Amino acid sequence: MKNIAALQALVTANPPVGGPTAAELEAIEAEMPVISAEVELLDAQIMILDRTPSEVDEQRIRRARRRVLAARRDLANLSAAAFVPEVGA
Repeated sequence: MKNIAALQALVTANPPVGGPTAAELEAIEAEMPVISAEVELLDAQIMILDRTPSEVDEQRIRRARRRVLAARRDLANLSAAAFVPEVGA
């Protein structure tokens, strides 16, 4: 049987110090619309867990799903635009 205790020091030798980097914070900020839309969808789904959804509940869930899709689309387009060089005229 192999002893892995010696390898553990390599994994935990240098824990991150100082929190997230500026790039990580920018990535989180870019994803906030998606996160907010997903939270809104989750809230709408939680509200109907213990009851039969009414027409208003169904509209709320559809609207929340559309917001999630739109936020994901916008994030994907933003990410894609970052990799496409602009063409000079």
